[in-house]
Amino acid sequence: MKVIVMGAGVIGVTTAYYLARQGAEVTVLDRQKGPGLETSYANAGELSYGMTSPWAAPGIPMKAVKWMFMKRRPLFIWPLISPTMWVWAAKMVNNCNDKAYALNKARMVRISNYSRDVMPELIAETGIEYDGRAQGTLQLFRTEKQLKGSKADQQILAEFDSPYQVLDRDGCIAAEPALAFVRDKFVGGLQLTADRTGDCRLFTIALAEKAAEMGVEFLYGQNIDSICVENGKVVGVDTDPAGRITGDAYVCALGSYGPNVLNPIGVRLPIYPVKGYSVTLPVTDDAMAPQSTIMDETHKVAITRLGDRIRVAGTAEIAGYSNRLGPHATDTVRHVIGDLFPQGGDVDRAEGWTGLRPMTPDGTPVLGASKYPNLFLNTGHGTLGWTMACGSGRAVADVVLGKTPEIDFDGLTAARYD
Repeated sequence: MKVIVMGAGVIGVTTAYYLARQGAEVTVLDRQKGPGLETSYANAGELSYGMTSPWAAPGIPMKAVKWMFMKRRPLFIWPLISPTMWVWAAKMVNNCNDKAYALNKARMVRISNYSRDVMPELIAETGIEYDGRAQGTLQLFRTEKQLKGSKADQQILAEFDSPYQVLDRDGCIAAEPALAFVRDKFVGGLQLTADRTGDCRLFTIALAEKAAEMGVEFLYGQNIDSICVENGKVVGVDTDPAGRITGDAYVCALGSYGPNVLNPIGVRLPIYPVKGYSVTLPVTDDAMAPQSTIMDETHKVAITRLGDRIRVAGTAEIAGYSNRLGPHATDTVRHVIGDLFPQGGDVDRAEGWTGLRPMTPDGTPVLGASKYPNLFLNTGHGTLGWTMACGSGRAVADVVLGKTPEIDFDGLTAARYD
């Protein structure tokens, strides 16, 4: 079977790898000059299995209003004249209740836990290097209210068999020794011991190289203009400059840009881009730098150690398809690294970045079959594309090849929006 995969981010590349591993002839199309150059380029670096949950949660609308008035706020909403944006936002608000949250989280954890279990197998098979570590995530609480409020999260973690430890101030310092120098700035934390970290772009590049060795063809610099449909099935993908690329089956892994080619053929997914920011800076003193990932609960900013670098990522900005990196866009993430690890890295040498996360209003990605028998979907992972990549890539590859996936696809397909 010849399969065309649209998109060479971490989702598209893992899908291509698992397809090729099972004998498929695979071609990957991407508009960039190489793999992992958009949303996969400089994300937080977290494989956050323990923090897999939808943004649409009870109480979020009220919190969002409060965040809008914070000096260093985690959320920006630009009131665009965009019916698509407001319809998506309304659907998200409709998911901010206990029943929807429980259902959506269970669906997301199903993918996340599967990804957690299969990724070590992929690493063992390929031997790829990506600055990976397996020291967990420390959710850091600056107030007693946040620490007490984490009891609800602890119950959910226990329900979904995600290991954790509740830490006092000294426990946090034992996990992240450099925090000893700012011990007055937090009261405790929640350590998610199954989480891992790593550079998503390095992983994507290395896996693309392995896939190419297996025979996967990567066609870069190809703008995907349209998906062509005839007689109820996809017959090709029109690209510029290569023209029409044909295969037996097609996988859309275009993230935020998927709706641009799916909507015209009647596959309407409520995916909207939510902009995020990061900075990457060199470590200047190992003893003063983070060792794994710290999630600052107040500012919703993640600080992750990636080899001899520190990645600091956060902020959610709803502003359409803007990729502009304004002069003050990374002020919040820069503030957090300077506040918690002031001597760990050189902020003056920080490289800023912004990318678009493909968000669904219920948080769950869209996997598997579409209305066309030979078009398949692997998109809408939001902030958890890196976390879910191996699991969703392997499962979707099974579906494309007519095999029974190892996880239940109930509630994960586009059919839930019909």
